[in-house]
Amino acid sequence: MNAQLQPTGSAYFITKETQVAETRTLAVLVDNEPGVLARVIGLFSGRGYNIDSLTVSETEHERHLSRITIVTRGTGHVLQQIKHQLERIVPVHRVVDLSIVADERGHDRPMERELALVKVRGQGEDRVEALRLADAFRAQVIDANTEHFIFEITGRVSKIEQFIAIMKPLGLVEVCRTGVAAMNRGPEGM
Repeated sequence: MNAQLQPTGSAYFITKETQVAETRTLAVLVDNEPGVLARVIGLFSGRGYNIDSLTVSETEHERHLSRITIVTRGTGHVLQQIKHQLERIVPVHRVVDLSIVADERGHDRPMERELALVKVRGQGEDRVEALRLADAFRAQVIDANTEHFIFEITGRVSKIEQFIAIMKPLGLVEVCRTGVAAMNRGPEGM
């Protein structure tokens, strides 16, 4: 007798997910009012979705609109669900999947940048090496004394992560990151 599991009519029969998780960047235009960010974030936490990066700022002062940039991961189906659920939240004016738009325009990703402040403790050769590497990464020294540096670095997430990894053995103390700011290339707005 064949002992293989066969699909049943039960909702508990588990099938393997065939879609691969992907990273997407979403831009969400919302009213700049109390509680809006909590509602947007609540949608993610209430459904078990993870947020890899989150930035929020008022971008249209006259209209009191803020832009939320969210980097998240999931299968295509899950990401489509997230977008549709965001569109149903009342103070949300527009949701754009910047990753999809970039792909449609023939680009790998939208223009994405992040800023990080990186504190490194260093003396002697490690200090000299930290300064040399910071220069190679175009990081600016924004505070320094004889015991430490604070570097400001801006770039793609991969550049920031590489800089942090290189600074670890040289005396990395602390990192503060802004999260991803993103928009698509071209003359059109979101």
